[in-house]
Amino acid sequence: MPHSHVRRVLTSRSLAVAGVAFIAGLLFATSATVFAGSDESRPGDLRSLVREESERLEARNLEVETLRSEVTELQESVAQNIEPASPAMAAAVGLEPVTGPGVKVMLADAPSSATSSNPDDLVVHQQDLQAVVNALWLGGADAISIQGQRVVSTTAVRCIGNVLLLHGRTYSPPYIIEAVGSPENLISAVEKDDSVDLFLQYVDAYGLGWSLNEEKSLLLPAYTGTRTLSFASPPEESA
Repeated sequence: MPHSHVRRVLTSRSLAVAGVAFIAGLLFATSATVFAGSDESRPGDLRSLVREESERLEARNLEVETLRSEVTELQESVAQNIEPASPAMAAAVGLEPVTGPGVKVMLADAPSSATSSNPDDLVVHQQDLQAVVNALWLGGADAISIQGQRVVSTTAVRCIGNVLLLHGRTYSPPYIIEAVGSPENLISAVEKDDSVDLFLQYVDAYGLGWSLNEEKSLLLPAYTGTRTLSFASPPEESA
């Protein structure tokens, strides 16, 4: 995949992210010292102590609110900068459809007539799908989809039993993986991958489904899932 634009953009944005981390650190530090006492001042009566602590608390709360506002502004700035700077970058990170030649891979469980002392021998596993996807990336794939869903950096390929869980949806075999890129390079990468070769041994032994075909033209959809970043935030001050 083309990474040069991504690397340049992320480098410039790392300063903004560092700024968020720095301000957030100050925010936590300030909150932590709101109730900290001072050994240099020891009022002679409880009323003076309460008044002094109330004044200190009010000043610290004001500082916390100021820092919280700065953190919010920086977070919004970072979120805006994360948006792709060009159509090429949008395609690279999965936010735009990609078309072109490539390959289509099919994996399926063994037929119902197949037998084995270990039932796990007869089904496609999570690591089998991951092996194919990883091999395709190594082969220079520009974009990959599984069951018609675009694979992005946050995609997790997980199987529960013999059912694939992908982007909050479940799929049953056969599993279709498509990749846009040089068909020759992609096929070579898949055929040379040791983990894929292990799966192919089960294909030969138990009849699991497998095909790897060159495609002259593929259309991989854009990723449509959530892109919201989650981050920690300090607790709200109680009234």
